[in-house]
Amino acid sequence: MSITQPFVPGATRRKPAHMPRGQISKWSELKIWWREIDRVLIGLVLLLMTLGTIAVAAASPAGAARLSTSTTTLDPLYFFWRHLAWQALGLATLFGVSMLSRTNARRFSVLIAGVMLFFLFLVPFVGVEINGARRWISIGMQFQPSEFLKPAFAVAMAWIVSWRMRDPNLPVVGIATGLAGLVAFLLMLQPNLGGTILFGAVWFVLVLLSGTPVKRLGMVVGAGLALLTVTYFLYDNARHRIDAFFGGGTAYDQVDLASRTLTAGGWLGAGYGLGLRKMSLPEAQTDYIFSVIGEEFGLIACGVIVLIYLAIVARVLTRLVDEEDFFALLAGTGLITLLGGQAFINILVNLQLFPSKGMTLPLVSYGGSSTIAVCMLVGLIVAITRRNPFLKSRTKGLGEFLSFGQADAMSDHPRKASRETRP
Repeated sequence: MSITQPFVPGATRRKPAHMPRGQISKWSELKIWWREIDRVLIGLVLLLMTLGTIAVAAASPAGAARLSTSTTTLDPLYFFWRHLAWQALGLATLFGVSMLSRTNARRFSVLIAGVMLFFLFLVPFVGVEINGARRWISIGMQFQPSEFLKPAFAVAMAWIVSWRMRDPNLPVVGIATGLAGLVAFLLMLQPNLGGTILFGAVWFVLVLLSGTPVKRLGMVVGAGLALLTVTYFLYDNARHRIDAFFGGGTAYDQVDLASRTLTAGGWLGAGYGLGLRKMSLPEAQTDYIFSVIGEEFGLIACGVIVLIYLAIVARVLTRLVDEEDFFALLAGTGLITLLGGQAFINILVNLQLFPSKGMTLPLVSYGGSSTIAVCMLVGLIVAITRRNPFLKSRTKGLGEFLSFGQADAMSDHPRKASRETRP
């Protein structure tokens, strides 16, 4: 038996409850996503990936020639075609992750961090060794757990540090330091000094933003530097690279070869496919792709790449200036620290201003795990910095920390009631 509501003139009739609304709901969510995301950031990322595709095409013949044998000759564009496939998967990952809500992005990151930390425990025992380092796991497909752990670690660490807003007495700095120390220990078993430095940089930035006293932070940093000094004497590969860097190296060192290749093309480059020095570069399509860009497209093209990275970093930080959510502020800062830090370490290595670290140039270099992981990182940045453009923040976000200091921000923080007073 149904009850019929009386007709009211001028009233709007509602759709019956049994009518399907799936398509309308999904389309509405897509429109909301498109309105809230940072489209300028996505445009910069897509531009960088496009330039990276061209660069991989230029570097592919060098990599294919080094892997070819007397019985097997690889197609000169072998790495280019594979790079296109990895980029397709990476873009799917980027846009898929960017559609997550801020809460789901945090849950997704914590889950990925736990899974990759488990695989990181397994790497020293069952990992695949390549070029003297045991960093890969093979389970039907080969991947590098530390690459996927990077973005997940940044978000998970931001979540832990943000607990301090709920209860200032929680030992969040101790928990964060313990987690970072565990990851660093597992990475050095591979060994992976470059990755350890990146994870340490994320820890440092997030703990600094948490309002930790500078004196206490200085003690921890001092202990870290002491451990790094010990590593110099225990880690042969790092010691040789550091000695070669400070000693000037020889014409056959990787960093020296990269620097010579970078400057060989002058300001305008030798032209696509006309570079010769790239053929002697190890890992031209990955670690030293910036040098290939310099030889074939010129130093001006290298400058454009650097400017795009600077624009991406500045864009994210600008987005965070008015962020009212402490977790989002920390997570966004940690993620962009990873992206910018890895990019500029790679560039400095190619410029012979930093010892070789075996890091790819994010969004540009060829890679499977690295391409998908970096795209996941960018997707998390987009998801966490999503914002309704019609709502104005009543807090100063990152600007508050820069203007008033960390201690004041933690002791008297206006974010607690900001969501309740939002229009």
